This record gives sequence, structure tokens and C-alpha cells, in this order.
Amino acid sequence: MDVADLPLADRFVDHFHAKGVEELYPPQVEAVEAGVCEGGRVLAAVPTASGKTFVAQLAMLTSDGPALYVVPLRALATEKYDEFCELPDVSVGISTGDFDATDEDLAEHDIVVATSEKVDSAIRNGAAWVEAIDCAVVDEIHLLDADGRGPTLEVTIAKLRRLTPDIQLVGLSATVGNAEEIADWLDAELVHSTWRPVDLKTGVYAEETISFDDGEERDVDTGGDPAAVALARDAVEDGGQCLVFVSSRRAAQGLATDLVDEWFDSAPEVAEELRVSAATDTGMELARCAANAVAFHHAGLSAEHRRLVETAFRDRELKVIVATPTLAAGVNVPARRVVVRDHERYDGSGMEPLPVLEVHQMFGRAGRPHLDPYGEAMLVARDGEADTLRERYIGADPERVTSKLHSEVSLRTHVLSTVASGFADSRAAVLELLDETFYGHQRPGSDLEAVVDDVLDYLESAGMLDRTGGLRATKLGSLVSRVYVDPVTGASVIDALGRAADNPRLTPLTVLELVCDTTDMPELYTRNDEAGRLTDEAMRRESELTKSVMDFDGDFQAWLDVFKTAKMLSDWSEGADADTVAERYGVGPGDVRRIAERAAWLLTATESLAEYIADEGTDVTRVARVIRETRESLVERDV
Repeated sequence: MDVADLPLADRFVDHFHAKGVEELYPPQVEAVEAGVCEGGRVLAAVPTASGKTFVAQLAMLTSDGPALYVVPLRALATEKYDEFCELPDVSVGISTGDFDATDEDLAEHDIVVATSEKVDSAIRNGAAWVEAIDCAVVDEIHLLDADGRGPTLEVTIAKLRRLTPDIQLVGLSATVGNAEEIADWLDAELVHSTWRPVDLKTGVYAEETISFDDGEERDVDTGGDPAAVALARDAVEDGGQCLVFVSSRRAAQGLATDLVDEWFDSAPEVAEELRVSAATDTGMELARCAANAVAFHHAGLSAEHRRLVETAFRDRELKVIVATPTLAAGVNVPARRVVVRDHERYDGSGMEPLPVLEVHQMFGRAGRPHLDPYGEAMLVARDGEADTLRERYIGADPERVTSKLHSEVSLRTHVLSTVASGFADSRAAVLELLDETFYGHQRPGSDLEAVVDDVLDYLESAGMLDRTGGLRATKLGSLVSRVYVDPVTGASVIDALGRAADNPRLTPLTVLELVCDTTDMPELYTRNDEAGRLTDEAMRRESELTKSVMDFDGDFQAWLDVFKTAKMLSDWSEGADADTVAERYGVGPGDVRRIAERAAWLLTATESLAEYIADEGTDVTRVARVIRETRESLVERDV
């Protein structure tokens, strides 16, 4: 089937032909036959690089109204936004932040790219553009399985179906163990395929030999070097590129530094771009590695540096990237060879094997369509574990996707928003909506009543729900839902604002400690060798804090993480340079930006909650001023 045979406008046919897209891949043909161009609901569960994005474009370009493209990550949102902006005469919008905004200007676009959290927030805030959506594409829909993000995704899909019952839903998924179940929940036709445009061989490297799944064996002499170095060298010498996945940032940077000595190639222009924008020693080390066509990639890098590395690798200027598993999560960075050096992760109590699906996602990066004659992916085995790895990962079925909605933590915010947004006015109506989620589909008739009752009791005691004659959100409950914070965060902030209002010494540290001591804020870890110094500083600055240090009530060690995070943000907001912050707190530019953005959002929410307190009669004028000034300082800083 040719693109010209599809019900697309001539300008789109010409666009795809100019991109080299003429003949459809087999999974794409199946999607067309399943009705994706006719408003039909489709779930495409196919391997990486098998044309899922084109299936999404077909749905969006043939829909009768605006389209929504939902992604799990901001980085992926930016990538898809840039790609869709190339479509001729198509207006594309993007929305990933400002959770309390309705962004009504998004109604002017043909396609909106947004994170699931942003769509959830838009629904809570009554954004009219959401109800106008005719087609919604959900990328990486297998992340229904993810803690935190998964419950938000399934509740958001359930609400989209309530708002627009006839909406076309298109799910894009990795090959998972229960794709049929997800398709059934969506009322969608399943397109399930293992076809790839480039042949992929997978295997295990042990005792200097790669043993592939097709029976082929290939010797790769280490020459005394670590296995990952030898495998990367072998791939580059064969004219390809290599992705190496390791478990930690430190390991990524360390291995990349080792690979510099291989002198694969030179990339002076990439190195110069990185050097000019480097603000830390880590950035300078990345530039040094890139000069020899090697890079490392992890969440601690600035967003700009991550984008530069990804682009340079796609343009074949870089030969090897050593990355943490985050690079496998949707971003388009393929290579001829993928090496999974580390296949275990610390889970808080010990080392656990990576999930099969996650390893297969890494494997899926192997083989560049139209550029590589094949792709190959392998795990590096330690002594005696080759057979175990082969049995666990090679040719194994990925895990089933299971809902994570059944917990008080997950349900607190979604029960409140369901009531505050008008989707339910009774306990029965709340349970009815939850029955329409993926959880409800997987466990029909299961008992959510007990946990929902616990949630309703908490929300009522916190003053966020009124259960008189039914269910309705109070003024506070509606506000907490709109500003998109956990109800526990909302209650904590209200309490802390009251204490701060009585504090004669208000500083940025005061309000930063206030927002850092919430369930919505990621915290820095306090090492044993830092605890004494941080405790001394907290005692010196006790008059600025909302909690007493001398008479602390609770887990002081956990609060030290809060204080360290607040102190880092305070230093950053007051002008400390990136190198100083990185050295003092053990964080990377990406960490600083991510934590600062979260703090700025929470400060915005806190400012709204302060207005609520003021309306209730508490004078928080001084606190509100410090909140506003601190938020502006964080927003103005750039990593």
C-alpha cells in the first residue's frame, strides 16, 4: 500500500514522499485496514521503529476535528512537537507545564502535544479545548503500568471518554504481554506485530563471544579492556554506532571517559556547542568526550545538553553514547548495536533484575531504518550468568501491564478531582467512574469501596469535601484540585502558611522549606558525612524555618533531606553558580533545573493557597510577597 492510496490531502502525500515514506510498513497497513483513517479506535502494539508515529499521524490528519497527542515525558513532547511542525499547513501547539492554566489558545491548533499530567490538569480546570478534541493519540500507553504516572493516564483516558464519548482513541505501545486486554478496554482494534524494518538479532556476550538468538556466534576479543569497551569498539570499527546502557550516572560518565581513549572519530563542532553552554565540570567533561565522538547521557545533564547529544548521534557525528535507561523511554536515538552492560537495579532493599519489557525497549533501539543493514543487541554476562540472562530476556515474553490505581496515594488526588470537576456528586458516582478505568476493566467487580471510603474520610477531615446530602468539593478542595497538588500537600501547605505568617523572619529559605516538605517535592538525599553540617546550619537558621529544629517532632533524618533541598534551591535562587551548587550538593544541571521547576510550580500553588487563607481572615501578606519573589528568582535562573 502506497501513501498515495490513503485518504490524505495531496500536500501530506507530497510531504511524506519527500521524507522517503512511500510504501507502508506491514503494521501500518494493518492499522489502515483496522480503520485508523476512518475514525476507528486502534491499539498498535509493535516494535520500536516499526512506524507507530506514522499511524498516529494518519489518525490525526484524517480526523474531523482537533487532535491530541499525549506523551509521558517532556523530552518526548518536544521531539514530537518538532516533528509535527514539519507537516504542511498544520498548526501545532505544545503544553507541558503551568498545571493551573487552561491554555485556551491551544484551541486554535490542529494538533496539541501534551503530557498526560497536563491533560489531566486541563480537565480539572475546565479547559474548553479538551472537549473539542476529536482524536486522541496516547503514546507509550504501556506506561499504564507505571507507579504515579500510570493512574493519572488511565483516569485521564476515562474522563476523556466521558467528555467526548465518540472520541477516536489511538494507543501506541511496545509489545507487551496483554495488549489484547488494553485494546479491549479502549474498545479498539488491536494491531499486534513483531515486524521490524531492520532485522534484529539479540543475544548474550560471555567469555569474549556473542551468542545470538539465531544460533550465530561471533568472537569479540576484549584485548584486556572491559567488555563494553570492546563491544563498542567492534561496532564502530564495523561502520556502525553503539548505545551502551548502564545503571547509574557515575557509570555512564566513567565508561564514556574510558571510551575517549579509543579515538573513534572527532566531532569538534559538537564539542564546541557543548563547551559554550557548559556551566559545570560535568558539562565540560561531556564536551571533552564529544571531541572524540563519544558522549554520556543521563537526567543530570541539562536539557540542552541532552538534546545536543541526541541530535549529534542521529546525525552520526557521535559514534557511541553511554546512557542510563531513561534514553530508552521513547526518545528516537537508534544505533546499529545496543549493549546492555548493567541489567540490575537497586530497588531500595537490594539489586533486582530489570523488567523484560525495559530490556526489550533498549534492544529496540538497535538498527537504523534505511541506514543499517541489521541491528544487534546484547546483554553483557558476568561469570556464570549467561544462561540465566538468555532464559530471562532473549525471546522471553514481556510482562503484563497492570494498573497501579488501587492505593490511597493514587486515589486521593483523582477522587478529589473527579468530584471537583463535576464528574461525580456521590460516592456511587465516584466508584462508577473508577469502574471505567483500566483498573476497573482488569478487575471487574473488584472491591475499591474500602480504599475509596478511606480517601473520602480523609478529604472530608481535611476540609476539601462536603458529604452533606451527597458529595461536593469545598472552596479549598476545588482550589487544591485546580492547582494540581496532592491533597496531602494542600493540607500541609495550609498548615505551614499559618505558622509562617507568625514568623518575624521570612526569607526565601522559609518558603522553600515549606514547599520542599510536601509529598509533591522530590528531595535530595543527605549522606552521612553531610548530616552534621546540615544539622548545625538548620539550628543556626531555625528562626527562618516553619518547623522547630530544637524540638523537632517527627523523622528528623527525613527532614534533613527537605532542608538540604530547600538550601540548594535557596542558594540557586540567590545567584550561586551551577558549579558551586553541583559541588556543594552533589547534583547535576538537569537535577537543579528539574527541582527548581517543581519548586516554582509548588510556589505558584502555594501563592494561590495563601490567597485562600487571606480570604478566610489570616494575614499572609508578608508570606505571599516572599513566595512571589522567590518563585520569580527561580524562574529567572537558567542552567
